[in-house]
Amino acid sequence: MPDDLNRFARDLFDGLPARYDRLAELLSFGQNGQWRSAMIGQVTGSVTADGVILDVASGTAGVALQLAERTGARVVGVDLTEPMLREGQRRVTAAGRRDRIALAAGRAERLPLPDASVDALTFTYLLRYVRDPQATLAELARVLKPGGTMASLEFCVPAGALWHPAWVAYTRMVLPAGGWLFGGREWFRVGRFLGPNISAHYRRYPVDWTVAAWEKAGLTEVGTRIMSLGGGLVMWGKRAG
Repeated sequence: MPDDLNRFARDLFDGLPARYDRLAELLSFGQNGQWRSAMIGQVTGSVTADGVILDVASGTAGVALQLAERTGARVVGVDLTEPMLREGQRRVTAAGRRDRIALAAGRAERLPLPDASVDALTFTYLLRYVRDPQATLAELARVLKPGGTMASLEFCVPAGALWHPAWVAYTRMVLPAGGWLFGGREWFRVGRFLGPNISAHYRRYPVDWTVAAWEKAGLTEVGTRIMSLGGGLVMWGKRAG
């Protein structure tokens, strides 16, 4: 059931907030920031300063802060994990953005917003933590205004005789060891979980399936960009209407 996965995600991320952003960059060799920037770039040109952007799976507000800076719009960040949100609120306050960014606890599967209420929407590392990605995409599209842009960032699985084995070795051995070395038990647990989880997700929901799922949810002009030799996937589309 979705609640089971929600509880799992909360448990997985509860111990990470204080070092989340720093270690995410370190363990991704600095690629996480580039991927975020590419995703945000898909929505910045379509939102005016009086618009509203919803950032789902907002975590420690890293994306929300960049959205506020690069668009001038108001940003609403939603996440399951309250410790992550508390760290996000601390960062928002330190950046002097409390007037532009609001954070709230909530589930992507049932957003606390009316239909067609936001001008753009972003989500990051989300679909691997929901029971029904298709239904979740439909819920995300529900709150997006017609013509609004949705963009996402997710890990991906590199292809090819060289990069796929290298990625497998990194995610199964180096990532857990690096997590333990730099982040302790909590990051070791995440590092050990990520590689198998990413592989399993794309076996069940390959990129072509995901593009079709976006379109079924009501998105048009769906585009994809594979980044960092296949390690990251940025997607975007516009709400039909």
